[in-house]
Amino acid sequence: MSKTERTNSEKAHRKGKNRVAEIANTLEWVITAFILAFVFRAFVMEAFRIPTGSMADTLKGAHFRLRCRQCGYRYDHGFVPGKYGLPADSMPRGSVKLASSRCPSCGYYQRTDGTMPTRRPDLRRETLGQVANGDRILVLKCIYQFFEPKQWDVVVFKNPLEPTINYIKRLIGRPGETVEIIDGDIYIDGQINRKPCNVQKELWMSVYNNDYQPVRPQEGSFNGHFWQQPFKNIGLSEWQLGKNNPTVFCLDGPADQINSLIYDSSLGNDFRAAYAYNNVSRYGDRPYCSDLMVRFYAVLAGPQGRIGAALSKYQSTYSAWVGLDGDMIIEVTRGGETVELAHKLIEPPAINKPALVKFTNVDHRLIFQFGGEKLTYDLGRSPDDAGQRRAGIQPRVEIFGSGKLTLSHIAIFRDIHYTS
Repeated sequence: MSKTERTNSEKAHRKGKNRVAEIANTLEWVITAFILAFVFRAFVMEAFRIPTGSMADTLKGAHFRLRCRQCGYRYDHGFVPGKYGLPADSMPRGSVKLASSRCPSCGYYQRTDGTMPTRRPDLRRETLGQVANGDRILVLKCIYQFFEPKQWDVVVFKNPLEPTINYIKRLIGRPGETVEIIDGDIYIDGQINRKPCNVQKELWMSVYNNDYQPVRPQEGSFNGHFWQQPFKNIGLSEWQLGKNNPTVFCLDGPADQINSLIYDSSLGNDFRAAYAYNNVSRYGDRPYCSDLMVRFYAVLAGPQGRIGAALSKYQSTYSAWVGLDGDMIIEVTRGGETVELAHKLIEPPAINKPALVKFTNVDHRLIFQFGGEKLTYDLGRSPDDAGQRRAGIQPRVEIFGSGKLTLSHIAIFRDIHYTS
């Protein structure tokens, strides 16, 4: 063998050894990565897919993504595999017949049981829909090694009787605590368990949004009746709908004359604790929810006047308003007597600039927001601090003001309402 041939043979041999070493090194990294991933998944963090809608709307299982055919409001409705002859926690192939649902804003029933008009081909196409998969979350498994669980945390745990099944729920009670559900609220050891702001923000649910109005209000069923604009003048009130925009209300009156718009739930949606995500067949059996929030934007165009809102709960009416002189007030009317609860002086509202107005009664606490200012009043934490409870009393929402005003983006929301 010549010198050149020996050199080429040695190079080929070294190249073969290097390739074997590379393969062995790659396998070593793959095995190490697999072990690390297994350890990470088993002890640190794991991904889960939400199988059902028990936590909706915060976390959703398989669901339909819908838009109301009347008002255009977007909402989700749960997919129940058993109704389609499918095993639990399974997904259909292709499109399936949409379930009957109800718009959470205008109250329109979207039926797919054969009662839908068939002369409109666009509606026939809408009877079929795709099913969206359940939400996916990453669960940090080791966090409670360093911190104690907190109320309202979302936790994943094993079913003690069937360890292969994972549950995801909100943590409400901890060891040694007594948990009660009273009129939709959670009480721990006799005191209301208020939700943190970030949790409460997730739990607000639409009652009515004035920006979404039905295009054919005389067609179909809106909670058993035709739809009309649910905000109505009461008494000698002079609010007018905008000339070019029916979602806007305008007022041009004396600064000392209060004009009131009241929300008539017999015309629009009402305050029952029903969920767009769930079955709508027994909607009328649901209780009323009286923990509410009303929100709108106000433009004050005159040098004098006021703007405010009122929410009733049981036999009490809570009102909050701000005047152009800068007075910001919360008061209660009960048994014909009005009492001031909270008051502060703020900078006079700007003229001809929209300001966010929001009034909330939730978890025995009143919160009034005007622009960047907030005024809060604590009603107390015991069950009777919000007044004597009376079942079956529907709450009331009112918007009032005086002077020259324009209101837009009016919406009403309700809290989640737990049942035992």
